[in-house]
Amino acid sequence: MVETQEIKPNTFFVEVSGSGLPEVDGLFVPSTAPPARSESDMISSPGYWNGKMAWDRADGKGARSPSISYSNTYRSWRISRLDGHLAYHVTGDDEMPPTNREWETYRMGVAPAPRIVLHLRDPRLPRPKPHVVFVLGGPGAGKGTMCELAESQLGWTHLSAGALLRKEREAGGPNAALIEEIVTAGKLVPAEITVGLLKNAMDHVGQTTGKNNFLVDGFPRSLSNLEGWYAVFGREAELPGMVYFECPYPVLEKRILRRAKYTGRLDDNVESMKLRFDTFKAETLPIVELFRSKGRCVDIDTSQDRETVYRLFRGHLAEHTGSQLAARPLPEHAPALGPRPYDCTKSPAG
Repeated sequence: MVETQEIKPNTFFVEVSGSGLPEVDGLFVPSTAPPARSESDMISSPGYWNGKMAWDRADGKGARSPSISYSNTYRSWRISRLDGHLAYHVTGDDEMPPTNREWETYRMGVAPAPRIVLHLRDPRLPRPKPHVVFVLGGPGAGKGTMCELAESQLGWTHLSAGALLRKEREAGGPNAALIEEIVTAGKLVPAEITVGLLKNAMDHVGQTTGKNNFLVDGFPRSLSNLEGWYAVFGREAELPGMVYFECPYPVLEKRILRRAKYTGRLDDNVESMKLRFDTFKAETLPIVELFRSKGRCVDIDTSQDRETVYRLFRGHLAEHTGSQLAARPLPEHAPALGPRPYDCTKSPAG
């Protein structure tokens, strides 16, 4: 028997989309059904069925309550249609409805199988304003490494503008064809598209994980990028903070050339490095100066050893990091703080 006091409240929301049935697609909320005896002879508790969380249709029109539940008898999660007939299922012992496996049609369902998204908060409500820190620096300054460390230890979400564009392009998203055309022509993707992808990613992370701290790596690279940010978030929105990883060009060059032996990146060579650095100085440094003038930029010298650089970076993020996260050690899977194979100086921050 499942006692209410022995289990944590069900506070998750389930979004179902992409099934063949409009009456299935939609939002499901924690079940409020009164205690009842299940098919496996267990007494339910509010928000639970057969000892696992359960959900009702958000519109309250479902004939079956709960509408999403787990069956001990069949060892499967099940989703019912509006009329109460079961439509989709997936077998296994998962504690929550699986989001990483394909569901199967079941009895009254039709193909294709639905897509499931779990939300930590009600997606119908406006989400809290995200706390964003832009991370800029020359090629080889250590932006990606420091952001990965902060994500591993401090729980911040690391978003790369370039990675989001590549993902959209490869996944065939709404802007994939336009991005392909622009990149093939050697032009810059409009900032509004990049910012739109960043916003969608932040919204998704916020709703599904509850995380609200974001490190945006490599953006904004120019004043036009910043205009794109304003176009999406509005000029009345508070300007994000910025961390600028400052590093002398000779150190950056040595790091990039040593790194080239291990990464195989085509742009890790002297000629490309010079062009990238010149572009950075011409287009990105004015953005850094703008943020400095508004008191929104913190400079960190990344020619120092990586432990020192990360300590400074972590200290800057501490104000918006939970005390428990800030105090915990780096996870085993986090990038090492010691020198990398391609580090060529005693100051390996890149």
